[in-house]
Amino acid sequence: MIPLVMSMTYSVKELFYTLQGEGAQTGRAAVFCRFSGCNLWSGLEKDRAHAECNFCDTDFVGTNGTGGGKFKTADQLATAAIALWSGGGLPYIVCTGGEPLLQLDSVLIEAFKKVGFEVAVETNGTIEAPAELDWICVSPKVMHKLVQTSGNELKLVYPQTNVQPEDVEHLNFDHFFLQPLAEDGSDYTLGVAEYCKKNPKWRLSLQTHKIIGIP
Repeated sequence: MIPLVMSMTYSVKELFYTLQGEGAQTGRAAVFCRFSGCNLWSGLEKDRAHAECNFCDTDFVGTNGTGGGKFKTADQLATAAIALWSGGGLPYIVCTGGEPLLQLDSVLIEAFKKVGFEVAVETNGTIEAPAELDWICVSPKVMHKLVQTSGNELKLVYPQTNVQPEDVEHLNFDHFFLQPLAEDGSDYTLGVAEYCKKNPKWRLSLQTHKIIGIP
């Protein structure tokens, strides 16, 4: 009997073209593929207080965002993504969430590359990243669940309770960024800047897309 090959349906909250607003790739044109779902918070406000990550500022619930939907095959999603690229240069896609590695697999990465994309992921690091990725950005939220301890970029929201800079600065990453926590109207930017001045291994990352008012 020939074994059945189960095809994965990819649930995407939104799919859009913009500039990368954070970290080492700030300012670079990119298609963003925001997957639905996360393993550290349901995304529902009623669950926030008891979530392992309770300061997330992103809506990743459902598939009703711009360009979102359920894609029955990897090729279908890759085709929709590359159609958003403006033309010219090396197409770049950032897979984010929620937690993208709940869905982003080698099959989808291959489909993205087949249409020309360089493929990046922004992950909380609780799931091992596929080797085929071109750029791995880890933003740790729960230290005892961190399994992805190497990559291109470590971007730590600061301050937070569960992970401190000294917990992760020994890990194998090319770039280390601190990003000010945006919560309850508090502005931690100057405090983060002072920390980076005193600890120059770390660089300040700002959410420039929010500052200039783009998605």
